[in-house]
Parts: sequence; structure tokens; C-alpha cells
Amino acid sequence: MNKSAYQYISRSLIVVFAFILLFAGRCNRGLRAIQDEKAKTAAAETRTKNLIKTIQGIKYTEVSRKFDNGLSFSPVGYQLVPEWRISFPSGDSVNIYSPRKGKFLNAPVVFDHDSIFNVAWAWLKLKYLTKDSLQFQVLHVTDKVIDDEKVHVFMSFYSNNYIKNVLHKDTSNIWKPSRKDTLYIKAKAALANKVLDSAFAGTEPASLTAKSPLLSIVKETIPVDDVNGGKSYDEYLLPTYNIVIHKAYDNFNYLFSVYVDEKGNLIFRKPNQFTFPEFKESITSTMKGITDGYLKLYLNVKAGKTLGIAHSSIVLLNVTGIKK
Repeated sequence: MNKSAYQYISRSLIVVFAFILLFAGRCNRGLRAIQDEKAKTAAAETRTKNLIKTIQGIKYTEVSRKFDNGLSFSPVGYQLVPEWRISFPSGDSVNIYSPRKGKFLNAPVVFDHDSIFNVAWAWLKLKYLTKDSLQFQVLHVTDKVIDDEKVHVFMSFYSNNYIKNVLHKDTSNIWKPSRKDTLYIKAKAALANKVLDSAFAGTEPASLTAKSPLLSIVKETIPVDDVNGGKSYDEYLLPTYNIVIHKAYDNFNYLFSVYVDEKGNLIFRKPNQFTFPEFKESITSTMKGITDGYLKLYLNVKAGKTLGIAHSSIVLLNVTGIKK
């Protein structure tokens, strides 16, 4: 082997060896970082578990559920309602009341980093904890990644002992809407009653009942779940009625939405089904005719309300006509 070849091989071996050392160092640093992160998570889990143990066995009732702007209502009329009753029988389990079953159900508590844990199938971040009160922030988690762009919701709890012996209240009726909520709904209702496009969902949805034997009507309902007793907000955010008109002028089936104003008047809004552009005008005219003719004649209508205030809202109608 000549000298130049020997030098070339030597330099190559040195470069390869240096690369191996560099790669190994990076791998070690990466491994140490993973180990450090695991240690931090384990320490945080231990701290949170120890905090939970300090309130073990204490019964709490949720007294407030609000968005980060301090309101319990969203712009579309969705209302946050405090409904949880919980206690922690151990550091890694929770008892939560099921309105459907009329008893408490036990669920595991899964801990994560930074006072974040999954309790009763929801991801929560512990904001503060005492024997008298708790507060959680509800997190939006997808594939174990927190979405901070979502609107923040905060749940506040008082212990039953604090409610009874300090506030001198009954846990069954402690929650009431705030003045801020009331003023907000009054303003929204006033606008919706002037401008129909500002209509919003009433927590007491508009009610439609038949006043003629030629019409039958059924409101769609949502099955209840174990913990919350059913997601009732699905039923009031867009109330849906299935209507059958007997002895109609023809056989038909249309899906469309209407406004129900604060006085209980039905006002056609728009089609809610696919329509070819060339038929849209005629079908829309037919739907409006069904609303102004059959429905106004055959239905008793009551306006939707929120906090007892009547206001314009939107109802979805699936209307079937039977000629015979």
C-alpha cells in the first residue's frame, strides 16, 4: 500500500469514527431527554395524586361552568350548565353521579403532565384545589395533543359541607344564572327580535304541536348517556320535528328550516336539502307555500325562550305530504 492510499484510509476511518461518536452522543442526549421527560411526568403525576388524596372522600357539587369571558352562553345560544357531582374515593378513581341511573358511577383517573388528567372521560387541568373548592379547566385533546385554539371552559365546585354549613344553601338549587348572563341574553333577544338573521337557540326550544287531525308531528330526541343524563343541548340547538300532512295536495317530502319569532309566528327560512340549481326557485317557493299554508293552519306554535325571555329561534322541519 502506498503512502497516499494509507493516508486516505486513515482519514476516512477517523471521519467515520468521529461520526459514530457524534451520533452516539446525540442518541445519548435524546435518550436522556426522554428519560428526563418521563421523570418529570412521573413526578407531576405523584404530586397530583398526593393533592387528590388530601380531598379523598369529600363530596363536591359543581356550582359554575363558564367560558373564559365569564359567560355561561355561547353566541349561538349554547348554555354551559354545572351538572357534575363528584368525589374521589382514592387517588386514582372518581365517583360521578349519573342522572340516568340515579346513582354514582366509579371511573378511573388517568394522570398526565402538568396537573392534567382524564377524569370521567374528559380531559381536565387542575387550576386549584382545597377542601372547600375545586376548579378545573376543560381541555380539548386530539391524539394526546392539546388544542389551545379552542374556547376555554372552567368548572368550579364547592364541597357539600361548604354549601350547607357556610353558604347555607341546598345543593339541588344552588346554581343560578349570573347578572352578566341575564344582561347578555336580554341584549341578544332584543337583536334577534328585530333582525331574524340574529336568531339563536332557546334553551327552552320553540314548541310545535298539532291542532288538526290532518297533521301528525314528532320531535326528534337524543338518547341519554350515563353521566350527563343525555346531551340535551343537541335538542335545543337545532330542534327537529318530523311532520306528516294527510290529504295533502300531492305526495312530497321536504327538509327545510323556519324561524319562530318571539310571538310564535312561523317564517320560512331556507331549504336544507340538496336541490339542483334549475329547480331551486320552484322548490323554495313550494316549501314557503307549505309553511304559509298547511303549517300555519295546522300547528300551534310557542316561541323559544332563554332565561324566561322569548326570542326568535330556528327550527328544522322534515315535512312529508300524503295525498290519500
